[in-house]
Amino acid sequence: METHKVSLKEKIGYGFGDAASSMFWKLFTMYLMFFYTDIFGISAVVVGTMFLITRIWDAIFDPFVGILGDRTQTRWGKFRPYLLWMMIPFGIFGVLMFSTPNLSESGKIAYAYITYSLMMMIYSLINVPYASLLGVMTDNGKERTSLATYRMTFAFGGSLLVLGAAEPLVDLFSKMGNSGVNLAAGWQYAAVVFAIIAVILFYLCFRWTKERIKPVVEKTSLKDDFKDLWHNRPWFILLGAGISVIFFNSIRDGAAIYYFKYYVTVQEAFQINSFNMTISLSSLYFVLGQAANIVGVLLTIPVSNRMGKKGTFLVAMIIATVLNVWFYYVDRSNVSLIFVLQFFISLCAGITLPLIWSMYADASDYSEWKTKRRATGLVFSASSMSQKFGWTIGGALTGWLLGYYGFQANMVQTEFAQNGIRMMLSYFPAIGTILGVLFMLIYPLGEKKMAEIGACLKVEREKLEDNNNA
Repeated sequence: METHKVSLKEKIGYGFGDAASSMFWKLFTMYLMFFYTDIFGISAVVVGTMFLITRIWDAIFDPFVGILGDRTQTRWGKFRPYLLWMMIPFGIFGVLMFSTPNLSESGKIAYAYITYSLMMMIYSLINVPYASLLGVMTDNGKERTSLATYRMTFAFGGSLLVLGAAEPLVDLFSKMGNSGVNLAAGWQYAAVVFAIIAVILFYLCFRWTKERIKPVVEKTSLKDDFKDLWHNRPWFILLGAGISVIFFNSIRDGAAIYYFKYYVTVQEAFQINSFNMTISLSSLYFVLGQAANIVGVLLTIPVSNRMGKKGTFLVAMIIATVLNVWFYYVDRSNVSLIFVLQFFISLCAGITLPLIWSMYADASDYSEWKTKRRATGLVFSASSMSQKFGWTIGGALTGWLLGYYGFQANMVQTEFAQNGIRMMLSYFPAIGTILGVLFMLIYPLGEKKMAEIGACLKVEREKLEDNNNA
């Protein structure tokens, strides 16, 4: 039974899906806190609390999306249809989140809660099924790692586009009116550009991918699915590792723009006079990080083929821990070293993310091997849950820590506040990398074990196909 062949076009199409998601994910992680405090006009503590309240519900919502996907039956498959159904709402609410209506402070807070909550639910409805596709496109472990690598390469490519273009587009659009600089309009129009691109990419992902893997037992009860998940130890370990990695990334990402605006203080890198556009140091910092992420993703396959997925993850997180701590001691005037550390920390992060996506597929196979039942969507909901919980913790802490250290938007910061911002790019992210190491140390599914599981499942699936053809 040849179920593992995946064409180059299909891998690219699969990558397009995460390029679309990642454009807005980077807008959220890098700029949303800053947008709410410095453009929209609500306090960092309010934003941090909103992130905590809304994201906890949103993360809990993800397994139900996975369950829904497992029970969806269409001519396009279980998971692909959600790309088609959700792409337009995704684009619309992505723009609404970066819009600034003329409301009172309480009205703005209510607007932020509503648009943010709905956008995160829509994100789940498109991203959980998208992630689940990896588990049903192929049953070959190396092909899954290859798909995960394409996914993350395109994800970082989408992120690179946003981080390279967001601030220049905002700068460009904010100067287009006749009433001076309007940053609120600049952010809204920039979000429109990214929304259009995302919708197109989601559609191409839907068109170019295919679902192949059929479970050994097609129909299962919801009770059985949750019972199987409860006994899936690798799933819980990956959930913890995923939360740790996203926390490490999100707290660094969320604090970076504050670091350059309020600690380094020199923002402008250079100008493009022909377009009346300014390129900031923070934009270059973000672009360099995404470029390093892509390099890390490309290194994932050759390194993991030699060291295994688990060993590669551990080494990358240990190196990231050391570099994060070092970042605290870099002087604000040493921009070159700031950028060097950003490159290598981001490279380590880029290596780990494809490994986790590939391991989720392994955890799904492990569950099917143990129980003779498969719940791909529910298992892969861990990927989105880890993103949401990691970002919940990192985002909420970013807002609360800014408040604790006395941050005041658009003002010169105290030395205490500046030190807090530095901590959010160094010691606090290192907590996430250390936790990631601890979780991965107890992860049980190595290459040898997965080869044994894969061989057993292949026999069962061949029997299923023979019975269906009889």
